[in-house]
Amino acid sequence: MKLSKVDLSNVVAMSLSKLNAHQDGNLGLLIDRGEELEIVEIPAPIEAFEGLQLLNEIATVTKVLLPEEEVPLLPVDSTMANAIGYDKDKEILQIEFQNGSVYQYSGVDEHTWEDFYYSDSIGSFFNEEIKGQYHSERVD
Repeated sequence: MKLSKVDLSNVVAMSLSKLNAHQDGNLGLLIDRGEELEIVEIPAPIEAFEGLQLLNEIATVTKVLLPEEEVPLLPVDSTMANAIGYDKDKEILQIEFQNGSVYQYSGVDEHTWEDFYYSDSIGSFFNEEIKGQYHSERVD
C-alpha cells in the first residue's frame, strides 16, 4: 500500500452534481485561497463524495474525542506546582501540580499570568488570585 499525505485544510465545502441519472458526476470543491474563494469541479464517482463525507465525520468525531493540545509548561520552584504555562491567544493558564495532575484555567488575562509567573510565591498567588476565580478543567 502506498500512502500519500493530503492537505485538505483549505477545502471549505464540497458538493456532488450528477451529469445524469446514469453517469458519475462532478465533485465540486469550494477552496479558500486566502483573499478569495474558488470553486473547482472535478470528475468523480458518487463513492468519492460519500468517502469524503465519511472522512469528515471521522475527523470531526476524532477532534472532539482528542484532548486539546497542552500548553507548553515552564518549570517553577514551588512546593505547590512543578510547572506552569500560558496560552495568550486562548487565555488559558495550565498548571502541573506536585501530585502530577494537570489543570487548565480559562479566561486568565495576560496581566494575571505575568503576576502569577513572577510572584514570590506561586502557591500563595494561586490560592489568592486563581483558585475559585476561574473555570478549571483537569486535562491529565
